[in-house]
Order: sequence, then C-alpha cells, then structure tokens
Amino acid sequence: MATSFLIRLVTPQGKLLDEPATYASIPAHDGQMGFAPGRAPIVLKLGLGPMTVSFPTTAKGGGGTRSYLVEDGFAQMVNNKLTVLTSRAIPAEELEQGAASKELAAAEGQKASSVEQSVKLTRDRDRARLKLRMAQSRAGKGI
Repeated sequence: MATSFLIRLVTPQGKLLDEPATYASIPAHDGQMGFAPGRAPIVLKLGLGPMTVSFPTTAKGGGGTRSYLVEDGFAQMVNNKLTVLTSRAIPAEELEQGAASKELAAAEGQKASSVEQSVKLTRDRDRARLKLRMAQSRAGKGI
C-alpha cells in the first residue's frame, strides 16, 4: 500500500502545490474531510476553510505540515492523486493578525440592504474571522 499520494492545489493564478503528501484535510462545503493514501475516488464541492497538508520526510529532509485558507471550488481524489481547484488559496504564513483584524472590523461595520448583500457580508465576515484565527494559531506556535 502506498505511503503517500500526490496533492495539487490550483487557483486561477496558477499552481501553488504539486507534491507528495501523507495526509490532507480540506474544507468540503459541509465540513472538513480528511484524505490519506489509498482513499476511494471522490469528487466534492469545497467551502471556505483551512486546508492542512502533511508531507513525508525524505532523504533530502522535508516533512512537516503547511496550511492554506481555501475558498470555494472542487476537489477530486482518484488513483492516489488529490486535485484541489479553488478560486482562492492563501498560504497561512501570509496571513497577518493586524490585517485580518482590520478586515474583520471593516466587514462587521457594514450593513446589508438586500439579501444578496447580507450573504456577501456574512461570507466576508466568516473569511476575516478564519484569517484571524489562522494567523493567531500560527503566531501561537511561533512559526
């Protein structure tokens, strides 16, 4: 049985990741879903949330984990290859507490005048809260 699988993370701006992984957790539209080598084929709709990938340790080093904030799109696991196509992916190391706090304050300060605006504002607030939570978590680990 395989000990790793190939993971690809692709946005409209290009490929962010194309490496072997030992585990990945991605935000499906209805909650987090985990992937390990040998997983049965599946296609799923993505939501907004953290994607965490664990990498194998090799003779050249490596290993460890990386996290991304991903938003919307689709994922497919087939033949030990996980492809994540998303409209937005931000590496966790690029998230800053100060910027996320300002973004959240701005989103919370807005009022919606229609159902469509309310849906957009809710999504903006959720995204800002998630950015802040991920930035705080990273800072707490001393990364």
